[in-house]
Amino acid sequence: MRQAFTIGGVAIEAGQRRIVDLPVSKLSNHTPVTLPVHVLHGHRPGPTMFVSAAIHGDELNGVEIIRRVLRTLQPGNIAGTLLCVPVVNAYGFIGRSRYLPDRRDLNRSFPGSPTGSLAARLAHLFLNEVVHRCQFGIDLHTAAVHRVNLPQIRSNFARSARCRELSEAFGAQVVLESPERPGSLRRAARESGIDVLVYEGGEGLRFDDFAIRAGVDGIANVMLKTGMLELPDGVEPTPPPNARAPVFANVSKWVRASDGGIFRTTKQIGNAVSAGEVVGVVSNPYEDSETEVRSTHRGIIVGRTTLPIVNMGDALFHVAWSDELRTTKDRSDAASAAREGSEPLMDEDEII
Repeated sequence: MRQAFTIGGVAIEAGQRRIVDLPVSKLSNHTPVTLPVHVLHGHRPGPTMFVSAAIHGDELNGVEIIRRVLRTLQPGNIAGTLLCVPVVNAYGFIGRSRYLPDRRDLNRSFPGSPTGSLAARLAHLFLNEVVHRCQFGIDLHTAAVHRVNLPQIRSNFARSARCRELSEAFGAQVVLESPERPGSLRRAARESGIDVLVYEGGEGLRFDDFAIRAGVDGIANVMLKTGMLELPDGVEPTPPPNARAPVFANVSKWVRASDGGIFRTTKQIGNAVSAGEVVGVVSNPYEDSETEVRSTHRGIIVGRTTLPIVNMGDALFHVAWSDELRTTKDRSDAASAAREGSEPLMDEDEII
């Protein structure tokens, strides 16, 4: 029999599940705010994994993904321990906002501090009480409001063999090598030896069933890969119809509007595009004139705007591609940035 798993002073025996409320703070009207952690402590030994969502309070697909995962799992069916936190940023979730009440971004506040700002205290609690108890984890995100992302994994697969293995096991269409921002959960976790996959799919403040189902399947795939789940005897894993190996991409850029106006396109997330290909037009709402929008690189569309009204410089399509397709200029830019201690692999507003 395995030993009990203890968190927040609560002991969960092997084969049991429990929701543990970790105290965070109080609202201004003294309503308590907690960080609920759903613990499934399996009968059999195995790794400890966390799944988290709503670090950005307006990114809702992950909340539903975790709800569906918990509905299908029982502690007796898993090896190891699964820690699920459907809503990390309760303040943003209640206010339908990416941020905390003081406009701080929780995913720029790690590793946090027990005596700092509200964001720092919440980051410190989540990192130390949940993340540091695990060997790896999956953090669920969506695109920002008015943008939509293709279901994808972002990780350090070029630097970590385990990240690459888990990223491939997840089964998303695209795996994107993504720089780590200072203050991000991924960086703080990696510095403690914990690999974290970031799942991106759908749009903020919207449920996207396709992205939700892909997230549920991906979590199950990772648990199968790591031995936390087992198929019944005699049952072999069957990939979905038309399943393909993921595209591993390590470069991405936004195609931006060269003029303001009304944006029209027939391109969708997941479409492949060629360098110089027309991917849309921006029309003058008052005159019969329009400006073509062309892709600057060959790659796959992993994100796009959902707004038809655009200003000059607005991000329209997020295109990702792999290293062997990089141009000479791309390689020169990357080399220069590496000498300066950073890599321009994607626009800053897309770095999780």
